[in-house]
Amino acid sequence: MAGEFELIDRYFVRPTPSAVLGPGDDCALVQPTPGRQLAVTTDMLVAGTHFLPDTDPGNLGWKALAVNISDLAAMGALPRWATLAGALPAVDETWIARFAEGFFACAAEYGVDIIGGDTTKGPLNLCITALGEVEPGRALRRDGSRVDDQIWVSGRPGLAALGLAHLRGQVELPEPWPRLCVAALEKPRPRVALGLALDGIASAAIDVSDGLLADLGHIAEGSGCAAAVRLVQLPHLRDLAGSGDSYDADLRRIALECQLAGGDDYELCFTAPGAQSQAIARIAASLELPLWCIGEMTAGPAGQVTVFDPDGKAVEFARKGYDHFGPAA
Repeated sequence: MAGEFELIDRYFVRPTPSAVLGPGDDCALVQPTPGRQLAVTTDMLVAGTHFLPDTDPGNLGWKALAVNISDLAAMGALPRWATLAGALPAVDETWIARFAEGFFACAAEYGVDIIGGDTTKGPLNLCITALGEVEPGRALRRDGSRVDDQIWVSGRPGLAALGLAHLRGQVELPEPWPRLCVAALEKPRPRVALGLALDGIASAAIDVSDGLLADLGHIAEGSGCAAAVRLVQLPHLRDLAGSGDSYDADLRRIALECQLAGGDDYELCFTAPGAQSQAIARIAASLELPLWCIGEMTAGPAGQVTVFDPDGKAVEFARKGYDHFGPAA
């Protein structure tokens, strides 16, 4: 059986052309581009909390890095480097090889060099730190939104939470939705190109990890505003529940709850002045990525998010997102 350092050398040491010094020393050395600021983020993925224990290790490797790259995308930062620290319950080289394959595939896709990390024995736990670069004063933050700014979201939030519900046997999805939803859950696509394109256009941004309403609430809180979300403007999932005699009201309700509070989407939610709507439409077309205007920022208690039905009436939702230590955990 391979030891700790042999495992690292065999599966996790790769060339790092963008680093001054990569893995193998007490620290890596990196040289940021002159005139750029570093954006730094850390995320932990714990078996049974963030992913199912039987998740395909290749997909898990991809997702472990992707969720960190998504944080950089939400700041409008260009991903550059990452480190990986992992606890493994045992040495399973088949599992490790598949994990490394997915992890480095994601790194290659987004131009990230893996510059170091650590391994230890323990319950399966993965912790990644990712670093990116952004021009000073140009980062997309959560505190820049203003009253009357439009609220936008990318892609189709809710698919990942539906995928998890499907895998847990909590919902039966009609074809081809199981494949689409599980793929959204296990192999999210960080919206790096969108984050970079929103420079000078978006007033605030966040990635949707805990739930659309919860994460929009962070923008509202940071910006000292309230937010209004219009149900009729949400990305369409109505075809999921069918129509006419085949209409499934329970599935439609579950889909809406997943869309608003499910999380794990890693889409970008951002705000922008209405005058930027045409620029945003051009970005959507150039990236071939749907961008949906779902509401607007309003005057009101900071952090308050209100959902309105087609008749303009406020709709209450018991959950707005995931909280590791709250009632939804």
